[in-house]
Amino acid sequence: MDRFICVHGHFYQPPRENPWLEAIELQDAAYPYHDWNARITAECYATNATARILNSAGEIVRIVNNYSRISYNVGPTLLAWMEPNAPEVYRAVIRADLESQEHCGGHGSAMAQAYNHVILPLADARDKETQVAWGIRDFRRRFDREPEGMWLPETAVDIESLEVMARHGIRFTVLAPHQAARVRPLDGAAWRETKEDSIDVTRPYLQKLPSGRSIAIFFYNGVLSRAVAFEGLLRDGKAFADRLLSGFNDSIRGPQLVTIATDGETYGHHHRHGEMALAYALHNIENGGRARLTNYAEFLERFPPTMEVEIAENTSWSCAHGIERWRGDCGCHTGGKEGWNQRWRGPLRAALDWLRDELASRFERAAGELVRDPWAARDDYIDVIADRSPESVDEFVARNVIEPIDREGKVRLLKLLELQRHALLMYTSCGWFFNELSGIETVQVAMYASRAVQLAAELFGVELEPQFLALLELAESNVAEEGNGRQIYERHVRPSVVDLLKVGAHYAAASLFEPYNDRTRIYCYTVIQRSREVREAGEARLVIGRARIASDITLESEELSYVVLHMGDHNLNAGIRRFQDVATFEAVAAGFRQAFSRADLATVIRYLDRSFEGTTFSLKSLFRDEQRRVLDRILDSSIQEAGETYRHVFEHHAPLMRFLLDLGMPLPPPFRMAADFTLNRDLRRLFSRDEAADLPAARSLLEEAQEFGVALDNRGLGYAIKETLEELAGNLRHEPESLETLIHLVAVAGLARTLPFEVDLWQVQNIFYGLKENVYPGVKARALDGYPAAQEWADAFSALARSLRVAMEDA
Repeated sequence: MDRFICVHGHFYQPPRENPWLEAIELQDAAYPYHDWNARITAECYATNATARILNSAGEIVRIVNNYSRISYNVGPTLLAWMEPNAPEVYRAVIRADLESQEHCGGHGSAMAQAYNHVILPLADARDKETQVAWGIRDFRRRFDREPEGMWLPETAVDIESLEVMARHGIRFTVLAPHQAARVRPLDGAAWRETKEDSIDVTRPYLQKLPSGRSIAIFFYNGVLSRAVAFEGLLRDGKAFADRLLSGFNDSIRGPQLVTIATDGETYGHHHRHGEMALAYALHNIENGGRARLTNYAEFLERFPPTMEVEIAENTSWSCAHGIERWRGDCGCHTGGKEGWNQRWRGPLRAALDWLRDELASRFERAAGELVRDPWAARDDYIDVIADRSPESVDEFVARNVIEPIDREGKVRLLKLLELQRHALLMYTSCGWFFNELSGIETVQVAMYASRAVQLAAELFGVELEPQFLALLELAESNVAEEGNGRQIYERHVRPSVVDLLKVGAHYAAASLFEPYNDRTRIYCYTVIQRSREVREAGEARLVIGRARIASDITLESEELSYVVLHMGDHNLNAGIRRFQDVATFEAVAAGFRQAFSRADLATVIRYLDRSFEGTTFSLKSLFRDEQRRVLDRILDSSIQEAGETYRHVFEHHAPLMRFLLDLGMPLPPPFRMAADFTLNRDLRRLFSRDEAADLPAARSLLEEAQEFGVALDNRGLGYAIKETLEELAGNLRHEPESLETLIHLVAVAGLARTLPFEVDLWQVQNIFYGLKENVYPGVKARALDGYPAAQEWADAFSALARSLRVAMEDA
């Protein structure tokens, strides 16, 4: 076989973590998921790990791991999120690399990626080095092998970046066809200028480098890749397979590689069910005998380059103007309103470049007092980023310091390296990719810059923010009310800034609503409670306490004292300050106790203002997720009260509403609101409880909703019944032969099939498929031996298969 196919998926999300909390906060736009990482994981990363292949009846006949049959890279920052937040998907991604080695001559299909998706040609030499070193070391830790290939963010390329990669042992990368400038045979014949449609993309090329090193380049098929990404080719898996096979050139003798490369999110997120088209196409190709699936490393070993290439420097796959998309108003964008421009890109990059340089010189001097080589220590710091355990930190410190350092020195060193980490994160490419300066991606890179500025003030006693903001002011938003970069920073970034006092404020306020242990974690901080007393008077509560707050990232810590007054609902006043001594603390506490014992809340509030000197706070000080949980709890009784009012209106006036509808009259808005709220709430409760199997009740509510023209909350209701189904399926996986659980699951799944909106059955089908492969054969054998209970279980399991659209004929 001399015809090979390699599909590459570049799976990546920009880091979205709050730089002070090291966690992604609630993103309402991703509803019903917590955040965009979670949503895109559900739509793409998870579905590619368990992709469906269907028969002609639309039933699932196989569930496969697409990653094991394609070439892929997953951004290191995405993998870092995925490991704790989507562990099953993470394990599937890692396992796929091992599986690919079995059918690709010992070569894994996973590729490394420059760490946080920086446009490398725009990075300085030190940042290039760290981005490549971090990407390689992160890959090595996760995949337990050396990477052979590395994906360049946006395929943005220059010779210096290739030199860094080759020096680190990277053997190949992948570029777009228009990124080749000229080619020639390796025997030294004349160069031939190339254009996208003139380069032979079915072979690898060798880029010789000034150092004497070289690196192989694969150029993907641009026509086919565009068809997959933008032209609807994923609507039909058979057509996708045929189109891939059409990429071979019958006039060429010898081995050929048809390779495409797109964003991995193409398969499921950008194109719904795209992962199924991919799975079917790969299955079709594997079983058709017309080509063999491979990966770049295997093909390179078997068929080394016979042609030399010179790349077109400072080019990329997603900007027709080279790399201008990340520094200028080149015209490349993703939409926006008529008249919008991207002139803000240049001033944003200039501001960050200024900040980087201001930080670099100070870092080098300060870190040079602690470690042998500041920049080598930065490269080595990836081991701490990956593992924040005390043992990992101590090993890192021991490897790098000039001489042993105390705890204060360790804190200073960690803060210096965190400063540099955020100075790298602030260059994440998505900050420039889209249309608008005030977009969430651009605000995110500004938040990383803000964290670096904060650390610089703490480490060096220098205030870089005024000049940084003066430079940001030159970047103008397309949205009039957003103004310029300075105003966007002050409106969207500065409120997010966190210090130990703010963490303490969150802890103090949240402790009224969330029972904390004496030692607890709040994001990347550890809180140790020293003392806490709670007093109550009617609805009012007073909390007086002390706690030590410590950062798990920099190890800095501080003891704080606080007082919180909660007067019911959202009415909360509090103060926090650095703990001075026991006598001072007790004196202040006594005053609060005395005023509160008299129910003199006005005096308590005056004491707060006087005792805490401006460091007072309210529920607004809570971090977003906890704030939402607390407010949901506070609002619960109010919503319950409003709900009962709506229910009374709906039930009392239902006959009148039906009469109006019979006459063809529209329902008055108050009546429509009452029907919408009441019926959606009743359905959500029904789908979220054991009564979810109550088909008559569900049908009755749905009929009423249709009768009154209720706009169903399809996403919310679908999510509710999905959660119920997944809980039942999880219970069945834990106790697979529980007939009671199986019958309940059959009933709820049957209900889900009748609903007027789609229910995501993906996880339930995954669990079912595993049981079908591993449990069903044994039960079926006992049924055939005449065991009635086994037969009843097998019959119910087959009924569940019908509801879940899983084929059973091969079981």
